[in-house]
Amino acid sequence: MLNNKIAVVSGGGTGIGKAIAMKLAKNGAQVAIASRNGDQLKRVADELAQSGLTLLPMPMNVRIKADVERAVADIVAQWGKIHILVNNAGTSGFSLMNDNDDSKWFDIVDTNLNGMYLLTKAVLRHMPDQAGGRVINISSVLGKFGVPGYTAYCTTKHGMIGFTRALALEVVSRGITVNTICPGWVDTEMATQGINETAKALGVTPEAFKAQAVAGVPIRRFLEAEEIAELVAYVASDAARGITGQAMNICGGQTMA
Repeated sequence: MLNNKIAVVSGGGTGIGKAIAMKLAKNGAQVAIASRNGDQLKRVADELAQSGLTLLPMPMNVRIKADVERAVADIVAQWGKIHILVNNAGTSGFSLMNDNDDSKWFDIVDTNLNGMYLLTKAVLRHMPDQAGGRVINISSVLGKFGVPGYTAYCTTKHGMIGFTRALALEVVSRGITVNTICPGWVDTEMATQGINETAKALGVTPEAFKAQAVAGVPIRRFLEAEEIAELVAYVASDAARGITGQAMNICGGQTMA
């Protein structure tokens, strides 16, 4: 259980982030969800309220330092400290190296890497020592291998693992653990976007590419966001206090191929 723990989940308005926020709240944590989409934040807050759970919706753009620091200060002003940070905010997209437009590269790097850095730095100032502090980064199996057309995304997801390993050693004396979770295919809007983009690039239908993707997963299905949330909740708990600096796959065996 996570009673008396304060958690922040970035990118908490949809998909994996929403599932994580709901799971942490159900396990007793007070949860602030951050997103730059105010409508998504309101929908999630309303949904949890119907389940008898409360959370703090916090508008925030992880790419803007001043916005991150303002949001973290607002959370601390209300709750005093932060014990758990889940860096889930991220973006993806198909982009080839021969594309003359560099905007996709910078958008992905700024969100996935710089955003993680800015938010982690701000939160660590308010994470108490020797109190079960947790930094949990949501990477991807694309942090373990490469996929053509997704150089920017793969670069950032590999980078998250390096960030995790180094930071884990930097804060270990404070009793804070730092870990990365690497999901495979998860049934979310981002996965649907990836399926559509890749299918178009390959000249096949989205249905045909999804069937191909499922065939590449030994358990022969996509994961559900709730399964990722279960692992996050475990890593956030006292039961996982001996785990740090790790990049854990939850991919249905996909990384064995």
